[in-house]
Amino acid sequence: MSTYLWYLSVIVVALLISVPILTILTGIFSNHQEIWEHLIDTVLKDYILNTLWLMFGVTLGVLVIGVGCAWLVTMCNFVGSRVLEWLLLMPLAAPAYILAFSYTNMLSYFGPVQIWLRKTFGWQSIDDYWFPSIRNIWGAIAMLILVLYPYVYLLARVAFLEQSVCTLEASRSLGYNPWQSFLKVALPASRPSIVAGLALALMETLNDFGTVQYFGVSTFTTGIYRVWFGMGERVAAAQLASFLMLFIVILIVIERLSRSHARYYQTNNSSQKLPRYNLNFFRGSIAFIACIVPVILGFIIPTVYLINLTLNNREESLNNSFLELSRNSFILALISAFIAIIIGFFMAYGQRLIPHFIVNISVRISSMGYAIPGSVIAVGILIPLGNFDNSLDNWMMNNFNISTGLLLSGTIIGLIYAYLVRFLAVSFNTIESSLSKIKPNLDDASRSLGSSPFATLFKVHLPLMWGGILTAIMLVFVDVLKELPATLVMRPFNFDTLAVRVYQYASDERLIEASAPALTIILVGILPVIILSYRIARSRVGNH
Repeated sequence: MSTYLWYLSVIVVALLISVPILTILTGIFSNHQEIWEHLIDTVLKDYILNTLWLMFGVTLGVLVIGVGCAWLVTMCNFVGSRVLEWLLLMPLAAPAYILAFSYTNMLSYFGPVQIWLRKTFGWQSIDDYWFPSIRNIWGAIAMLILVLYPYVYLLARVAFLEQSVCTLEASRSLGYNPWQSFLKVALPASRPSIVAGLALALMETLNDFGTVQYFGVSTFTTGIYRVWFGMGERVAAAQLASFLMLFIVILIVIERLSRSHARYYQTNNSSQKLPRYNLNFFRGSIAFIACIVPVILGFIIPTVYLINLTLNNREESLNNSFLELSRNSFILALISAFIAIIIGFFMAYGQRLIPHFIVNISVRISSMGYAIPGSVIAVGILIPLGNFDNSLDNWMMNNFNISTGLLLSGTIIGLIYAYLVRFLAVSFNTIESSLSKIKPNLDDASRSLGSSPFATLFKVHLPLMWGGILTAIMLVFVDVLKELPATLVMRPFNFDTLAVRVYQYASDERLIEASAPALTIILVGILPVIILSYRIARSRVGNH
């Protein structure tokens, strides 16, 4: 393949990936005044306020838990700190909507918690006591914090691992205690990474649909779904989606600015062992409790509850429907992962081969999908696909008297397209990271021996990148398996996945049937979390 074809192909792929974004942006200029007047008079204020409250609550929670736990397990020695390093990542495997369904059932009137309370204290009915409900905005914030704090924890811990030993020792020589060293030295130096993790957590907050819908919290993601299916207004849904994208743009700008206003440089390499603070029994116990509570609440309790629910109701949960759902989900995830890897590899190698600014811009556009909520992507895809299907059907009817129907809308092809737009950035970034570690002189040596760029790719790069490729496949696979908003909107009729069926069962208060699909999503999600933790633990030689 010639360099020109690589150049052209990267641009074409970027254009295809950018179609949903451009569709949403063009929808801003459509005139749907009546619908907007209705939204402004009824629910738009709730959408804005609830979305802002969610972002504010999640920001406070993930910063306190993520940064605090990252500092404790990285810089302090206490009983269990080594195990907690990877345990704190486990809530990444559990989507927020699964936690929402599990805790609602556990804390309901007929759930194990209230049954135990009634037996213990002799209460006979709900009139004898008061028990708080979690199906509100505060419950949604709590669920999101429990599953999203690992984004901040992950990047904060990496930043702490990479910080300069000389800087920390200098702060100690100046008489700083551990608390002062954290606030005045480590925290400012790690700010760009922490803000990047926070931006990811807030993007996932804006993307969430299952939790807020189940808890009855009106946000932009639930509003898009209602306008599209409840009112049948595609363009109005696109305009609402464009409004949601403003929040995403603001987050991206804040994240970029946090890195542009300050520069932090380290004066040592990562082979030097970080000085760790030895905590006494009392402080070590407090540190252990502070780190283990998020793991218990965000992973252990819901997972154990789902295991117990599945095993005690095997005939209802592990039925033929579960096998069909698993097959649908795994096939979709596998196909999407392999296509995403091929395209991601193609684009990463094209960027390496042609370091032109147009190629770099095209790659950036293609990587924007991960920052855009699934519901927005679904709207941005369904509108052009629907227009294409209708135009083709009309043309075929007028010329050949044949109706083609819906060829792309509401099909597996459209759904996989949505997954690629959403998760291509995951495969591209992982592959680009692996490719960047291969020295350019290997490319030059291969080319000097007469190998074409395509031959160099297969003979030189691929053998050196299998670890990164397998990691990228696994990450995309798990992301597709957990994805709910886009799947809920775009799936074909009579075609459900594990995530969709969990949402449907839980919405119908049938958590027994939902337990096996929910447990499967969590267990599969553990695999990349373990690999991620393993790599981070060895990112600093001599730290252990």
